[in-house]
Amino acid sequence: MRGMKSMTGYGRGECAQDGFKVTVELSSVNRKQAEVSVVLPRELEMIETQIRDAINRHIARGRVNARITLHAAEGKESARKHINVALAKDYAAEFARLAKQLKIAGEVTLDQLLRAPGVFQTDEQLAESEDLWPAVEKALTPALTALLKMREREGTHLAKDLTSRIGVMRAAVDKVQKQAPVTTENYRQNLLERIKSAGLENIALDDERLLKEIVLFADRSDISEELTRLQSHFQQFADCCKSKEPVGRTLDFLAQEMNREINTIGSKANDAVISREVVTLKAELEKFREQAMNVE
Repeated sequence: MRGMKSMTGYGRGECAQDGFKVTVELSSVNRKQAEVSVVLPRELEMIETQIRDAINRHIARGRVNARITLHAAEGKESARKHINVALAKDYAAEFARLAKQLKIAGEVTLDQLLRAPGVFQTDEQLAESEDLWPAVEKALTPALTALLKMREREGTHLAKDLTSRIGVMRAAVDKVQKQAPVTTENYRQNLLERIKSAGLENIALDDERLLKEIVLFADRSDISEELTRLQSHFQQFADCCKSKEPVGRTLDFLAQEMNREINTIGSKANDAVISREVVTLKAELEKFREQAMNVE
């Protein structure tokens, strides 16, 4: 059962470094294909492909919504990052030299230096000037780990539920298998009853027409192939539970195939016991199909 994963989950991670804090939130829901939706600030648009690729390496099926936020971390480190001290010193020296050359009196003020291009950088300018992928990756990794753990945990619950559904279907199929040989004999008895009540008692039990009718019924109501295929599908499900690969699409296919066999058994069955078990099979299969839609 360890291989089965759910498509639903949530994970969060953050990383604070170089005056910035990156937060990554991931949530996933079921979809037939793999789909990644990324919402991120303009400063991080250049690394959207790297973010998508990192998520896609771990997700085979389902829609993942990724929300990445970026803001300046609080504290002295953040404030220091916004001011380019080396550049300010260069400006101060150049301004003083220029004042001397032009013979202009007066001191270089802090206000003049902060207005000089590049000395003070906004969050946006600072973000654009740095490679933020390492910080995003550090926040994305724990978010992905948490998301995958939740998907595995949910997958374990799904596997247990699906296994119990298959168990109920197996029991119903066993009852059908025991009843199947009885149906032809019951039909023969009912046919003889009808002949007797119609006043045709002189027809011999080995009459060719009677035997032909019974053989035709046995042929029409033979469900041995359908039962064999159902047993095969149950075994394939057991194999899915042991697989480490994503099995959601296989389960979708198995549900379709089981539905086909159960419907055929229902249409062939001329027996109250079998019809009752077919109702059970259909009800359990519907629950199985609903749950299988959540498996990666």
